[in-house]
Amino acid sequence: MSTAIDDDLWSAVGDPTRRRMLDLLLAHGGATATTLSERLPVTRQAVAKHLGVLDRVGLVHMRPAGRERRYEVDEAQLARAIAQLSAVGATWDARLQRIKRIAERIQSQSG
Repeated sequence: MSTAIDDDLWSAVGDPTRRRMLDLLLAHGGATATTLSERLPVTRQAVAKHLGVLDRVGLVHMRPAGRERRYEVDEAQLARAIAQLSAVGATWDARLQRIKRIAERIQSQSG
């Protein structure tokens, strides 16, 4: 993944409505924009825009289903996103541990 894709991915999953959409798609094995809009507090047009964002970063893919489009989560891309988020979390955990040790050292030296 390039940095631009990473930034887009972070932006896409940073939105609570899109995260809820991913949850619904995973729980139901896919859905149309109409179906999602019935389960979310946003319009069908807003759902379609959110799906476009998720599609651009590869988290969902669309397939025709009659007159509508059915969206499904791309599980491989989701797994890559989860791995990336976990790696960043681990990096921050390590940084925070170093900061804590420094603060404790300073505190013990001044006390």
